[in-house]
Amino acid sequence: MKKSGPLALIALLGISLVCALLFWNPAAVKTPAHQALGLAEAPIGGGFVLESYRGPVALEDFRGKVVALYFGYTWCPDICPTSLGFLSAALSELTPEELDRFQGLFVSVDPARDSVERLKEYGEYFHAGILGITGTPEQLAKVAHQYGAAYRIVQQDSAAGYLVDHSADLYFLDQQGRLVHTLPHGTPPDEVLALLRTMLQQSG
Repeated sequence: MKKSGPLALIALLGISLVCALLFWNPAAVKTPAHQALGLAEAPIGGGFVLESYRGPVALEDFRGKVVALYFGYTWCPDICPTSLGFLSAALSELTPEELDRFQGLFVSVDPARDSVERLKEYGEYFHAGILGITGTPEQLAKVAHQYGAAYRIVQQDSAAGYLVDHSADLYFLDQQGRLVHTLPHGTPPDEVLALLRTMLQQSG
């Protein structure tokens, strides 16, 4: 029996995106894969202000939108491209009207290497609806604590210099900025899409 339909297309697109996006390697060299950490503690959420290429960005700027929040870094060789690839595959199925009520935020926990200009390029490489943001080590530690995110620098004898092991959960905040769902790393695009659609309908 022939199997087709939107969900099959999303799955195929997700696999294709991950394969393509794994080519994002700033050093153009092989970098060892690294470890996805578990959450440091139960996330509670909350507001914050970080920096983007557009200037300061506050979570409250996106009231009225569903927000997907992810912690990572642009030099990530495997975990971030997979997570953002799956998110991008889900976003590609949303209508323009739905996308108007959505905002993705990619929080870099590697401010020493991730400038706001680099984060702009990285976020938009995956999807125009993903904005890269970062801050000082102190600011990032505070936001990570609010969301239970874990990260640590791991020195490597490679061109990249070091890796950053980090948790890889995807956080979903409702139109009031409240944390309402957390999806683990590797959640398929069709499940991400289903959650987004449910939240967007609730916020409509």
